Amino acid sequence: MAKKSVWTDNRFWQRSAAWITGFSAVLLIWLTFDSIGQISMGSDADLKNGITKRVPGPTVINYKITYEMSTKRGHEVPIIGGNDGKGMSLFQEKETFFGRDDWSEEEAGALLHLGKLGSQTKNCMNCHTLLGNGAYYAPDLTKSWLDPAWEKEGPMQAMTNPSDENGNLLPWSKEQAMAEFLMHPSTYPTHARMMPNLGITYEEAKGIVAFLKHMSSIDTNGFPRNFGKMKGAVHGK
Repeated sequence: MAKKSVWTDNRFWQRSAAWITGFSAVLLIWLTFDSIGQISMGSDADLKNGITKRVPGPTVINYKITYEMSTKRGHEVPIIGGNDGKGMSLFQEKETFFGRDDWSEEEAGALLHLGKLGSQTKNCMNCHTLLGNGAYYAPDLTKSWLDPAWEKEGPMQAMTNPSDENGNLLPWSKEQAMAEFLMHPSTYPTHARMMPNLGITYEEAKGIVAFLKHMSSIDTNGFPRNFGKMKGAVHGK
């Protein structure tokens, strides 16, 4: 009787399929739990204790956020509250956000919640990309808080005259300038694809700006990849 090749043995393929399916299922379960841990939001205690989380707690809006090259990882990473010289966050340097740097966890969380709901109800992702989701008609907003155009000498801040809900002029700051733009986008023609006036109120604008600042602090493994190449952004030329 001729010896049967293992490659034509149905039992061999059945067992192989069962082992591969079982291994894949275990790997998928492990990756699921690992991903949940990676994307879980941190807390105010984490920030105060210098614990780095990929998704920092809401009170990160009290801190200065920069985007700097990590030689260890080979791409830019969010730096919160100052750089320790080794590409790690110090969680020490604060900056005012709408006039305060002492937002409590509850207050900051409520502001971020308002901003997230605002971005959904105003259908921002119909035109913009947020954390890899959305459209490409308008600029990616994942790191928009870090866009040099909104810095003190940037064109966007110089263009706006921030005011509160009663029309009273406010001191210039990045967050006030961004809120002003969101409330009256048609007043500031910045691109051929102009943003429509969505009827965003001052409180909604504050929430959306807080949401954008928090999003910029999330470690997205260097995404979007072309952000560092923007003129004036990070190490861009």
